[in-house]
Amino acid sequence: MKRYVLRAALAIVLTAAVVTCGVNIFPASYDAQLGANLDQEIRRNPREYPLLDNERVRSAVQAMVDEVVRSPLVEYRGRFAYKVSIINDPKTLNAFCTPGGYIYVYTGLMKAVDNEATLAAVLGHEIAHAERRHATKRMTKAMGAQLLLDIALGNNPSRTTELAANLFVGLALLKNSRDDEAESDEYSFRYLQTTRWYPGALGFFFEKIKNRSGSAIERLLSTHPLPQDRIEANAERVRKANFPPPTEANLRSQPYQELKQLLP
Repeated sequence: MKRYVLRAALAIVLTAAVVTCGVNIFPASYDAQLGANLDQEIRRNPREYPLLDNERVRSAVQAMVDEVVRSPLVEYRGRFAYKVSIINDPKTLNAFCTPGGYIYVYTGLMKAVDNEATLAAVLGHEIAHAERRHATKRMTKAMGAQLLLDIALGNNPSRTTELAANLFVGLALLKNSRDDEAESDEYSFRYLQTTRWYPGALGFFFEKIKNRSGSAIERLLSTHPLPQDRIEANAERVRKANFPPPTEANLRSQPYQELKQLLP
């Protein structure tokens, strides 16, 4: 009886840690495998995800990702894929990154932005979702308490782990919380400080979308909520950093316009 009480007390402590401390019960290797599985799922569904067959465009965006990922703040460089694919859908203004770093950018988003810096900021934001392991942290929060209870009570946790994964079938696990979005904004800002691009450029993307309406924006906001405090937080980061005004050298508008000409 005493042993059971001790295990129950441990379960309560571990459960509290999951809920309050952002614990992730899944190893980073699970993120990598989950992302690889989602990547295969996407590639098997060209009707919903028609990938652009233009290696010049894909390589240009991949080069941008590679530069962002060279930031010393990127922990999983070499362990996560950080591989870009372009989805040929001009009506969708979105991008997403699976766990493990498989990045998808819609041509609709590429056409909407005006310079490399803005796209780089969006890419940095998506990289941060993978780096901060937001998807598996949400899985932990949803099912981790039960899993840790099973472990503490000496039960076999394999079925609980499976249930946790099944809670987030397909791309449903990419629906980010407001806290996830805020953290990714912050890390994108930090990443871009080690690149050629203007670090505050995410604000240009916010300006592009905040006054738009329609199904394309609704799809974007379903996975990337944009409350006013995100906009204000980005402006405050720029103000505190005291950056000089952006220039063509760190916006790179002209090269980006040339890249956009290659889009269908």
